[in-house]
Amino acid sequence: MTTLRAVWIVACVVTLTLLLLPVHGIAMIARHPLRKRIALFWHRMVAHIMGFRIHVDGHAHRSSPVGTLLVANHITWVDIIVIGSVAPLNFIAKDEVGTWPLFGWLARLQETVFVTRQKRTRTGQQINAVRDRLEQGDTLVLFPEGTTSCGNFVYPFNSSLFGAVTGKQAERRKPVPVQSVAIAYTGAGGMPMGRQWRPLAGWPGDITLPPHLMAVLRDGVFDITVAFGEPIADAAAHDRKALSARLEAEVRQMFANAIADGPAASKRDENPLNTRR
Repeated sequence: MTTLRAVWIVACVVTLTLLLLPVHGIAMIARHPLRKRIALFWHRMVAHIMGFRIHVDGHAHRSSPVGTLLVANHITWVDIIVIGSVAPLNFIAKDEVGTWPLFGWLARLQETVFVTRQKRTRTGQQINAVRDRLEQGDTLVLFPEGTTSCGNFVYPFNSSLFGAVTGKQAERRKPVPVQSVAIAYTGAGGMPMGRQWRPLAGWPGDITLPPHLMAVLRDGVFDITVAFGEPIADAAAHDRKALSARLEAEVRQMFANAIADGPAASKRDENPLNTRR
């Protein structure tokens, strides 16, 4: 049955993608706002097809005329589907993602901002690219850990790209709100996901993508919590490293709370469009 589930998911996602692709492509060429709604709908439908039950605590901050920088922990490629189903947004990803088969193509359709973490000489250029997208009104998701994990902890944050919203240069431009986001995988198959089972969802660096992808397609009926912190309106007034430390502490606390609450956190709101019971 698990193999049939994987085949069924792939067939449904491929069909959905092919149906939406022409309209999305035209909207991208025309720079029409509909492209963001289509991407949101795609993520919500994929989350539903895969059987994810997504519990949302709080909401993504929306600002105008600039976008918001969402700062989240990163556990697995599934995070993209999960947080992409909550609000219209785009992602910041390392440039090698753009070369991945299928995933790179989908990332480009999502209008992802690609950055090179290894080349410090390009940091300023990448900060400007992120800043420009924020000033165009895009909400961007940054994963400052720079890697994925087994899902049981949060890695230290890298502060380099926070330069897009802090410092004297940022103070001379439109203020960009910054908001912390914690993603936690709390259950599988309707049962609480303990420490030993959380790596079923997590994607640590020593596991290649194909086997992990297949495992999720076959057995990944997850309960997932997405928790939003309070937006920080005066990010430009903060030191880059101080802002990074503050957001890391917020994410760690929200992550710990979500893990402690488990999958039956009835006090949270469930979005019926991206939640499968």
